[in-house]
Amino acid sequence: MKPLIGITTCRKYFGPFDIENHAASDTYVKVTDRVVLGVPVLIPANGEAVDVETLINRLDGLILTGSQSNVSPGEYGGVPHLAGTPEDQMRDAVTLPLTRAAIAASLPVLAICRGFQELNVALGGSLHQRLRDLPARLNHSNQDHADIAIRRGKAHDVALADGGLLHRLAGGQQVIRVNSLHNQGIERLAAPLSVEAMAPDGVIEAVRVTLASGLALGVQWHPEYDFEVDPLSRAIFMAFGRAVRARVRGDGLPEDLRVLPCEQGRTAAE
Repeated sequence: MKPLIGITTCRKYFGPFDIENHAASDTYVKVTDRVVLGVPVLIPANGEAVDVETLINRLDGLILTGSQSNVSPGEYGGVPHLAGTPEDQMRDAVTLPLTRAAIAASLPVLAICRGFQELNVALGGSLHQRLRDLPARLNHSNQDHADIAIRRGKAHDVALADGGLLHRLAGGQQVIRVNSLHNQGIERLAAPLSVEAMAPDGVIEAVRVTLASGLALGVQWHPEYDFEVDPLSRAIFMAFGRAVRARVRGDGLPEDLRVLPCEQGRTAAE
């Protein structure tokens, strides 16, 4: 039997009657089918009705997806968002406790874009609400560009932490290029997290839960967009799939996916 991979959804309104739906991009389903080799299970953004315990007991892995909505500032003590900023508090009520429970249960977690920000907030960190308002920052958001090739294409470099998991998965490369579709970013890094990658302007682009007994990795970019052509994007999902299957077998995390605290290096940008 294939492992069950939970994929978080957002509440979105679409269709001829603008009906509320629970939705996730098809890219997450495709990469789960083709690379993770699991059965994708969409987790509704049903707020406080979520049954975290049942999900943790049934799922074999968890993908925290990206979204145009932002984590509510109330979850990390931030000031209210500017008017018109999309939020999804029903999703927050699912993903934040689910993330904490998954890590505690050694369930493999791969957090992407909004999911990356949820990982930081769930573990006690905070967010910059608009990177564009900060001095000397790159343009981190191509999400409104009309050309899908530009919107999903490589946008800027990130430096990988020496000896980190991504550094290993990238075959020892120190610098890679990534797409960029986010308005927010990490302000205060949650204490349980280690930096895995950083943009040239100092924005944290990837993190890992330092002492997690299972794989718990977050990236600010979208590897699901180009997993068919980009070696690192594919390697990230392959590593996630291996961690999932190891847990199903009752094995520990594969040796080559472990990174001890003493092995942590500094990013090449530093």
